[in-house]
Amino acid sequence: MRLTEFHEMVRDEFGQMHGDALLRDHVLLELGGRTAAEAIEAGQEPREVWRALCEEFDVPPARR
Repeated sequence: MRLTEFHEMVRDEFGQMHGDALLRDHVLLELGGRTAAEAIEAGQEPREVWRALCEEFDVPPARR
């Protein structure tokens, strides 16, 4: 998954403002206690970060 696809999926699922806030403010234990933005910046694959967000927020499998 490319980073642009990741950001599109976040916006589509959570909305622009809420998605942006989740990426920078919500700490995910599955990502080592980092936010999604920190994990991406540290080199974690966008697909892994997307999966962690989906698990955390119970995104239905059809939209993952």
